[in-house]
Amino acid sequence: MTTTFRLNSVTLDTVDGPTRYAFPADLTILAGPTGVGKTSLLEAVKYGFGCDGMLASVFTESVHDVSVDVTIGDARYLLVRSIDPGKRRNVRVTDLKSQERLPDHSTDLDRSPNLSALLMQALGFADDMRAAARTTNSTKPGSRITFADIFSYLYVPQSDMNREIARSQDQYLAPKRKAVFELLFGLTDENLQALRSEATILNGKVDGAKRATATIREFLATTNTTSKEEALNAVGDAANEQIAAEAALRLLRDEINPVTDRETQVMRDLLNDAEDRRAEAKAAVTSLIRQSRELTTERRRVEGDLARLNRMRDAGDRIANIEFVTCPRCLQSLTGRPVPDGACRVCLQHDPVTADPPEDLYEQRQLADQLREMDDQLRAITEQLSAVNDAVAERENLVKTLTLDIERRTSARVTPRLQAFTDAYTTLANARARQRELEQVLRQWDRVDDITTAEERLTAERDRVRAEIARHEEALEQRRRSIIDDLNTEFNRALSTIGVPAIKTAYIHPTNYLPILNGEPYTKISRGGGIITAVQIAYWTSILYVVVSRGDTYYPSFLLIDSPRMALNSNPGIALALYRRLHDLATALPGKMQLIVADNELPAEVERDFAEFDFDYEHPTVATVSHPGPNAVQTLGQSTQEQADPGGR
Repeated sequence: MTTTFRLNSVTLDTVDGPTRYAFPADLTILAGPTGVGKTSLLEAVKYGFGCDGMLASVFTESVHDVSVDVTIGDARYLLVRSIDPGKRRNVRVTDLKSQERLPDHSTDLDRSPNLSALLMQALGFADDMRAAARTTNSTKPGSRITFADIFSYLYVPQSDMNREIARSQDQYLAPKRKAVFELLFGLTDENLQALRSEATILNGKVDGAKRATATIREFLATTNTTSKEEALNAVGDAANEQIAAEAALRLLRDEINPVTDRETQVMRDLLNDAEDRRAEAKAAVTSLIRQSRELTTERRRVEGDLARLNRMRDAGDRIANIEFVTCPRCLQSLTGRPVPDGACRVCLQHDPVTADPPEDLYEQRQLADQLREMDDQLRAITEQLSAVNDAVAERENLVKTLTLDIERRTSARVTPRLQAFTDAYTTLANARARQRELEQVLRQWDRVDDITTAEERLTAERDRVRAEIARHEEALEQRRRSIIDDLNTEFNRALSTIGVPAIKTAYIHPTNYLPILNGEPYTKISRGGGIITAVQIAYWTSILYVVVSRGDTYYPSFLLIDSPRMALNSNPGIALALYRRLHDLATALPGKMQLIVADNELPAEVERDFAEFDFDYEHPTVATVSHPGPNAVQTLGQSTQEQADPGGR
């Protein structure tokens, strides 16, 4: 069941042509001095898998694409990723078995399709698993497990070789590191990870419900709010008061609403009739006033027309009496020309009759008749308005008289009961207000009950999930002990074979899966250097040996190691033992695993029955680009150290 994972080849598409490296052997060594690009090549492999590889300047300046030919499980893919910052988020994918070009896959986890999901599925894992923290107070579902997390178990970079194992010193990564280890060894699965995430989410919900319950209870206690039992009793009392007050009001109405005597009823009928006739009279007054205003306006218009005619006749008379001696238009003299009898002196046309035209006199008579008619109408309206006003006043007096008479007849029955009415209405209003107040209190207590019920439900659900997790873990406990025992056996054998000094006892911790040396975490034995490097090799080779020998894990039988001799220059014996360990592991189970190691040089005593690429400054890893020389390059290891310690070199 161990997952096949083989790096078949890596191709660098440079400005001067491609450079290809094939890895058919179980053990391949990349040898060469510092600065020839061994680490850069391994980081390019990491980059080709969609991870954040640390690329040297020769890659960013001279390489277009990185192509990775990889076999994962039953699949074989060609992954081509551009170095261009504008294109690097998309990876071109080709299925080499079907020779089908697949859609480009994004390196962004939030986009679809993405490369991490493709590689996770090829490994047999779901792409949406999360690694929740195992602490009981954790409230977050955990970070998503990606292929980059899996790759941290397949690649030991130079920066970690003499420092830490699988970034174990980054505490925030601990939940994910443990989850990936368990996933690879079959100590967890998608369902168990989902349950753990669900449990942490429920932790947050339970904590939120507890805080909400405590907050509202504290508020109710601070405001001296009535207890729920007291509020329920008080609501019943207030309801009884309301019923009693409503009954009292009905009784009072019954007492003051007996059959009214006939005379009072007649007076009420007369009052209603008087009010109706008063309203009609007031409407008539309003109508007459409007008619008077309209008629007055029309009379002024007629007077204006009559005055206009008078002015026209007067002007004509005045002009007719003028004897022109000069033309009013051209100002020439009119006295020096003959004028026929009966002709106009100015225009020489027949002089019309000087009397007013009959039509002008007719129009004046018509307007005068209209004025007289309007005056008659205004006098009639004035007289009618006066009569209607008198009727309004009369009906006002009648309404007032009838109202007073009715009030006198009914006051003897209503007035003595006004106080009783007031008391009953006050009691009713107070009872209703008290009920509203108590209902608000009860709603608050209902809210407390709802939150408490939700808290209990969430707690029960969390306990159920935790019990389910415990059942899963219990079912896997025997497998866990078996795997840890196998790892401890092989780890002790590896340390003994390598000959790591000062190590008396060693084992793999059963829950954090890190080495314990002399009863303490491995980082306490040494902060760095050769011991950590030797422990690294022993740890990773032990894992691979157990993985391949058991054959029942999901762990990919693949390992990239960068510069294992970096901290062992002063101890050639350990260096030789390390390489013999790697050699023995690769040759013990041919075809079952793949090891790729980059180092400056190999111990002379190591058997050379493995594939080897030898690099130098004349033949760097990016072979199509000339090397500028050892003094003109900055290694990736130096860049990492400067980023960690900007103040020194």
